[in-house]
This record gives sequence, structure tokens and C-alpha cells, in this order.
Amino acid sequence: MGEVTSRRVMITVVGLGAGDPSALSARAWNVLRSGKPVWLRTAIHPTVDALREAGVAFHSFDALYEQAESFDALYVQMVEELLTQAQKGDIVYAVPGHPLVAEESVRLLLERSRAQGVAVQVVGSSSFIEPTLEALGLCITDGVQVIDALSATRFPPEQWMHVLYYQVYDRFVVSDLKLLLMRYYPEEHPVDVVRAAGVPGQQQVETVPLYQLDRVPVDHLTSVHVPPLAPDGRRDFAGLVHVVARLRGPGGCPWDKEQTHETLRPYLLEEAYEVLDAINTGDDAKLCEELGDVLLQVVLHAQLAHEESRFDIQDVVSSQCEKLVRRHPHVFGEVQVADSDEVLRNWERIKAEENSHAPKQSVMDGVIPSLPALVFAMEVSKRAVKVGFEWPDLNGVLDKFREEQEELAEAIAQGDRARIEAEIGDLLFTLVNIARHLKVDAEQALHAMVRRFIVRFQQMEAMAREQGRPLEQLSLEEWDALWEAAKRNSQEGK
Repeated sequence: MGEVTSRRVMITVVGLGAGDPSALSARAWNVLRSGKPVWLRTAIHPTVDALREAGVAFHSFDALYEQAESFDALYVQMVEELLTQAQKGDIVYAVPGHPLVAEESVRLLLERSRAQGVAVQVVGSSSFIEPTLEALGLCITDGVQVIDALSATRFPPEQWMHVLYYQVYDRFVVSDLKLLLMRYYPEEHPVDVVRAAGVPGQQQVETVPLYQLDRVPVDHLTSVHVPPLAPDGRRDFAGLVHVVARLRGPGGCPWDKEQTHETLRPYLLEEAYEVLDAINTGDDAKLCEELGDVLLQVVLHAQLAHEESRFDIQDVVSSQCEKLVRRHPHVFGEVQVADSDEVLRNWERIKAEENSHAPKQSVMDGVIPSLPALVFAMEVSKRAVKVGFEWPDLNGVLDKFREEQEELAEAIAQGDRARIEAEIGDLLFTLVNIARHLKVDAEQALHAMVRRFIVRFQQMEAMAREQGRPLEQLSLEEWDALWEAAKRNSQEGK
């Protein structure tokens, strides 16, 4: 690739090829022997010996590698020096492989040179990719993902593709790479360590299980090839989608094949509650597992819809991404917000605009009746407040609570079962409004109280067993004494 321009070319970037001097292009040789000052990104490359034999003088940036704080800083320093040298006259910058393949310093040089009005042309030779593919017996059409090992954490491996990591030049890099890959592949998964690809007499390919990757010698001409996983063995999101499709497909699981959206409803609710329980207990391992179970339900429902040609998991993911971007203009756009309250107001406004094609007849439209009772009550209460149906302050709600208590007492005194149920409902709804005023999650508050009750009751059982007294035979006073003791124990254990 070259920049066609009327200006005089001042920097020529040359590729030194993969390592075999005979593979260096004729044009590259001509540039290197043109007499212009030659700068090498590194002199640690097999072709450099051929330059010495040909009497080509050069400067190297190798000394900077020991001084730079990071590779990003190193490349910036290199480019600044090249641009400074170019002001004195034409120069040649030579890099391993092809200048436009896996060469961050060249990318940065092209970017900076355009900004400073310096002309650059590129003279290529073969990159490390061609001989590496040849050594592995692969074609690029097999599907190959090429990743800089120094940036591996930024680019998760695609498990259905061949993945080729370059710049695996020392034991620290290869150790970090192994740890990263073991998140995505089984520890026994075979990987190929390719050294000096394309260099006569030096090329080596060694296959080892992944867990032994950091025990293999590496150098500046080392790449690591990770073969793809079989579809059933993949452990990424696409792998989960594939597994679910297999379970539902020919030869799959009879139970999974029988499921419908309707039969799966209770499982989604159950899994969601198990996630909440894991959050409440602070158990990370359980939370990870339960989130996976919820994700399975999402993928199952998407697979069912896909089989009916309605939508698929990609539609689910795409629509969610679009919605999140659309409803967060303060993140993805130019909107400014003061706090989270304004974020919520914007969210509701945007949501209303999205649904303007189906105007609501009531502020209660869209409330989900199948929500847990306390959550259902809280949502209804919030919606009523939005249109002004609200007590002036907390004291008004507390007065209402006392009123409901009196009405419940009257219903109990009358023995009216229907009214008792209605008054208990009124009392609970008023409690939800008190919680809303105090910014307390009523559902979570009740859950926490019940969990405390269970812990204290179990302590009572333990104390009764220690005393050799069956719970069923305890008097009310004895029950109360055990309860107070359990309560003190739980408070002291905080």
C-alpha cells in the first residue's frame, strides 16, 4: 500500500519478511540498499544478518525496549524519533514481517505522519502469517483470528475459529496467555507452539496440552495456535445457544423437546428467585451458577421462537442493545443529567415516546399482575403517586396505618372473614406505602425479616435440644425465654 501524493516521499516503511532473507521482496532489498538512513524497530530478526553481510548500515530501537514504561509509550517514542529524523531527509524504517500486519508502530506512524504532513510509502514482504499457516497446514479460509498476545485480554478468542497469537516472545507473556486461555478452553486442549516459521533450518512446531503451554521455550519468532473447539465442547455464549439447539433437535433430550413457552414459565420464576437468594446470602459461586440458569431460560425461550420463525437470540440481544443505547442518551449521546433521579425521569419519558403508538387509557396500564404481591403493590403505589394521588407527608401515611389497624380490629371482633381479608390487604398496602416513603424495598425487608426469624428459630431448636426438652412441650414463657436468648445471640453475632 502506498500513498499517492505530489509531495516527496520522506519515510519508506519496509517489511523484512518472516525471517528467511530469500523471501525479502526485490523492491524491499532495493530500498534497504538505497543508501538512505535505515532504522530498524528491532535488530533481533534473522534477516538482519543478511543486511550486515550486504553492508547495509542501520540504527536500531532495541535500546528503547528496556527504558519504556509500556509498549504504547515505546511506539510513541519510536514514531516521534522517526518523524524527527525525516525532517533531515529521506529515511527507511524496517520492521519484521509485513508493515501492515501486526505492526502497531507502523499504524501509529501512518496516523501521525498524515497529521504532520509527512509522506509515507510502504514496501511489503511476506508477513509471519503466511509461513505460520503453511507450517500448521491451514488456509486463511479455514477461519483464523489473529491476536497480539500483548493485547489478548482485549480480544476474547472465538472458540469456533483457529486463533493465532503473535508476540509470544518470553515466559511472562506465554504464562499470562495460558491463564487467559484456560478461561475459555479445557486444560487438555492441544495448542501448537510455532517457532521461526519460514526460517530454513529453524522452523519448529510443537503441540502440547494447554496447561503445559508455559513450559515450552519461546522467543521473538514464536506464535501460538489454538485450534477451534468442537461445537458441543464450546464454552461461550454461542456454544450455549448451540447446546440448547441440540437438546431441542433430533437426537436431543425428550424433556427439552416437550417444553413450550407456557410450560417453562414456572422455571423462569423459580430461577429468578434463586438468583435473589444467592445475592442475599452473598454466595458468589451460587450467584454465578444461578445467573447461568436464568440465562438458560432466556436461550430456551429464544430457541422456541426461532423454531417457529418468530425471532431468535440475536434479535433478543440486538433489541436490548438498541434499547439501552436509546434510553441512555446521557452516556451514548449529548444529553447532560444531574443525578440518577433525572436519569429515571428521562428513561420514563423515552419509554413513553416509544410506546406512543399505543396510548394508555390508565396510568395503571402495563402493571404486571403476576408480580409478587409486595412488588405488585409497590409498583401500583408508585404509579398512583406520579399523577398526584399521594399523602402530603409520612405522618399522613402513618395516620392511615393506624386507621387500618382499627378497621382490622373491628372486622376481627365481628368475625367477618371476607372483611378481615380485605382489611389485612388494606393494612399491608399501607405498609408498602410507608416503605416507599422511607425508600425501603418492602419485598426485601420482609425477606430479611423472615430469614432472621429462621435463624433465631433454629437457635431456639438447638438450645432446646441442649436442654433435652422437646419444643412441643415448652410453655409460652419458656418459648419466650428461648426467643429472647436467640435474639440476643443474633444481635451479638452482628
